[in-house]
Amino acid sequence: MPSRRSSAAERRAAQPSLGEQLALSFGHSGLVAGVDEAGRGPLAGPVVAAAVILDDQQPIAGLADSKALTGRRREALFDAIRARALACCIAEASVEEIDRLNILQATLLAMRRAVEGLRLRPGLVQVDGNRLPVLPMPAEAIVQGDAKVPAISAASILAKVHRDRLCLELHARFPGYGFDVHKGYPTPAHLAALGRHGASPVHRRSFAPVRAALHAAGGAA
Repeated sequence: MPSRRSSAAERRAAQPSLGEQLALSFGHSGLVAGVDEAGRGPLAGPVVAAAVILDDQQPIAGLADSKALTGRRREALFDAIRARALACCIAEASVEEIDRLNILQATLLAMRRAVEGLRLRPGLVQVDGNRLPVLPMPAEAIVQGDAKVPAISAASILAKVHRDRLCLELHARFPGYGFDVHKGYPTPAHLAALGRHGASPVHRRSFAPVRAALHAAGGAA
């Protein structure tokens, strides 16, 4: 027979999280959306967010933090998520919005757009990290959620693959910067290209290395 202490511990473990309690109090639809972003750190291009509502009847094996997966595996999972999820949406905040709002607020804006773009309304939104966008439904932030919550893992994969594809398009438009390799991150090769060519129209002017390149070029775009 279980002890009184064990029973109490089990009851505590079974307690819903704060976000789940809020969702229940607001009339939880039963649908939970995971949200994550890609592209906060790069010097160029938009920041991307994705929202995913998984289908419990069609589980997807291998979901994990996108950073822990190979590019080929991410591509395969991207297609599986798009095919099997109940709903998913990928959204962006532009370079201009990043420079106007700052990268944090632009990221939260992209997250909100992703949730708003879902064809189904979730009763609860779970977001990777420690900050939440403003949403009309209950939400909870989960640190390292992309490694803990399958729906957030799925969102991280959609956002990462979508942004990597955008960087291939940027490389085709501006081949001198190496966007196909570094994806806009401030690698030595990228910083050297900024020094040679100055900032392109898709570089984030509010980021210090880009400001320095603009200053060195006399403010030219």
